[in-house]
Amino acid sequence: MKKHYGSETAERLRNRLKILYGGEAGRCFSRLLMLIGRYGLLAERSGSKALWSEKDALLIAYPDMVSAPKSAPLRELKKFADENLRQAFSAIHLLPFFPYSSDDGFSVIHYRQVNPGSGTWDDIRAIGENFQLMFDLVLNHVSRQSGWFDDFINGIAPGRSYFIDLPADADVSAVVRPRTSPLLSPVKTQSGDRHVWTTFSDDQIDFNYANPDVLFEMLDILLFYVSMGARIIRLDAIAYLWKKPGTPCIHLPETHEVVKIFRDVLRLMSPGTLLLTETNVPHDENIQYFGEGDEAHMVYQFALPPLILHAFVSGKADYLSKWASELAPPPKGCAFLNFTASHDGVGVRPLEGLVPPGELTRLLEHVEKRGGRISRRKAGDGTEQPYELNVTWFDAMGGARNEPADLHIRRFLCSQAIPLALRGIPAVYFHSLTGAANDLKEIKKTGHNRSINRGKWRADDLNRQVKDPSGVAGRVFPQYCAMLAARRQHSAFHPDAEQRILNLDSRLFVVWRKNSQTGEQVLALHNVSDSEVRLSSQALQEILPAKKNCADLLSGGSYSPGQQAEMTLKPFQAAWFCWK
Repeated sequence: MKKHYGSETAERLRNRLKILYGGEAGRCFSRLLMLIGRYGLLAERSGSKALWSEKDALLIAYPDMVSAPKSAPLRELKKFADENLRQAFSAIHLLPFFPYSSDDGFSVIHYRQVNPGSGTWDDIRAIGENFQLMFDLVLNHVSRQSGWFDDFINGIAPGRSYFIDLPADADVSAVVRPRTSPLLSPVKTQSGDRHVWTTFSDDQIDFNYANPDVLFEMLDILLFYVSMGARIIRLDAIAYLWKKPGTPCIHLPETHEVVKIFRDVLRLMSPGTLLLTETNVPHDENIQYFGEGDEAHMVYQFALPPLILHAFVSGKADYLSKWASELAPPPKGCAFLNFTASHDGVGVRPLEGLVPPGELTRLLEHVEKRGGRISRRKAGDGTEQPYELNVTWFDAMGGARNEPADLHIRRFLCSQAIPLALRGIPAVYFHSLTGAANDLKEIKKTGHNRSINRGKWRADDLNRQVKDPSGVAGRVFPQYCAMLAARRQHSAFHPDAEQRILNLDSRLFVVWRKNSQTGEQVLALHNVSDSEVRLSSQALQEILPAKKNCADLLSGGSYSPGQQAEMTLKPFQAAWFCWK
């Protein structure tokens, strides 16, 4: 180990295993050596040593999001992406493509198989020919229908020790959860009735990481995914990983040690592979998963979606600007993942401490008026609190009833320009790319609020709609792709480039970016209101260069100093002025 991989990392791993497993650390370390030896050094996924660049953007898509008769959905997704998205995205986040029993893939039955209804491993590798790949490691829980849980029921090793069972009357009142369902779920086993830990649902049984066998199962799966082409691994629901009755069971120190172990193992085996943690919690808690630059490479910018939504609902960017201006840069070698929508809803816990309670109430009312739903969680005091807004982002960006379609689309596209302009890496959900509407029929069918934003496309219908300039998809799709294509051509949008937030007008969200290596600068202005905003010549002199023409990367226009006395931003207009 020391000869081939570096003594410092090896020693760190040994110490981390000791923190978790005490006297068993020696045996665990030997087992880790065997695992590493079995996989060998995994090849880099890119010839470049850089972790990321301005060319990076992720598409978030379900494996069966696009289908056609007599063809695997993964092949149809590849065909659509190859034909339409190569100038917009560098990577595709394939949401869980494994055999599953519920939660649209996040209740995994078998981690090393591809759901036959979606395709094969060959289909996934084929997508990886033109795009980097991101896989989910669903490591907090497993399907009730999995072989491991079947072993638990029948008392067969190793599964019989993979899960947590407690007395039905155990005091779990301190546990923090994102759901209102019971934490302990009954199950009949060969040895009698048991109650197992289920953070998310009674079909998703939580693992017991106090058993090192569970950790090594997940390490094995992690390295298997890397060997199958994953450039980014998303650690799903990581915050709830380690359980200690009597504690909140969220963000425990042991959980952070597990993330550090994954990071160290990847540092040894595949330095080009990145870890992304999924922790939909307030910002200060979320960024804990950077550690000291020794945990996740990336974390979701969870406060960003509800703050952007608030800005466009209120017509004022004050709270968004204040939060962004106080945002500390991530540690070196780390980055934010910026997004508005995903396969889940818009989490509102990240708003805690950022907006007054009355402003949250305003958001809830707006989403319900737009046909959305509100999901709730059980708080520590036993009350039910809003947890998530379930709505497509396009419908969330709607205004008054019967407003002009052009205004709705402009508002939507302006909201999407903001995460593209900010420091970090953008991620775009497939349904945002097409301006999808709420799928209320699917909610009625499944009974789950999140189904509102998880509809599927027929390939022929998708291709027809994105090419039809008279429809929403045909107007949103090309403009969205053009924004993404423009962004990737300019080094000022590098994920690590400098950033400042400027306060020019409460109706504007303004971000300045500069790449210190190339000298390129961008001033991105976003009018979040339905009124025109005029900037005086004095204001322009303070924010734009005095002797250089600046091209607007979005409209194709330009700003010429000395020739323009003022600038007017139309309602919901975004403008990115670029210069060197």
